[in-house]
Amino acid sequence: MRYKGWILAGFFAGLTVVGTFLRIPFPLVPLTLQVLMVLLAGFTLGPKYGMLSQVIYLFIGLAGLPVFSGGGGIGTVFSPTFGYLLSYPAAAWIVGRISSKEGANAIRFVVASCAGIAFIYLLGASVLYLNLKFLAGKSIGVYQVVKIGVLPFLLPDLLKGGVAALFALKIRPLLGTSGAELRRAPLHGRLTRYKP
Repeated sequence: MRYKGWILAGFFAGLTVVGTFLRIPFPLVPLTLQVLMVLLAGFTLGPKYGMLSQVIYLFIGLAGLPVFSGGGGIGTVFSPTFGYLLSYPAAAWIVGRISSKEGANAIRFVVASCAGIAFIYLLGASVLYLNLKFLAGKSIGVYQVVKIGVLPFLLPDLLKGGVAALFALKIRPLLGTSGAELRRAPLHGRLTRYKP
């Protein structure tokens, strides 16, 4: 099917938008489904198109559409939490790369989820630290950044990672695609089914 990867990438960009605004009550912090959609994009589309879906999401947000939790527009790059958004394309790529290898199973999917989440926190917390310390001029240490930018969200995101891994095991066969298939497909032209 022509342009299947592009269509699915656009679809998952839309799902990430929806996930941004779906909030579920959770102790300490509200639970959104944004990270869940990022992980599912990598699982379902593989590294190339999973990453593309999140590049599309970032592009439409930076272009001015209010698809981020704090709104939209180019000014978002100066937000303390922009690093988390910026990490999404690479996180989807990491998840897709790990999960689309031969012999993918539940354990590999969980590892892929954890790796993607780890990258989100690494880049997100790093940008948060740099923003607060140098742009906002606050006296803040690494531990304080971890305390406000990692610990409150870690358990919910790990739960989402587990859900994404289990859900992806079911949804990939239903869509008739696999990360391996789309990983080997070019970003242009006709997509053909991957045959090992």
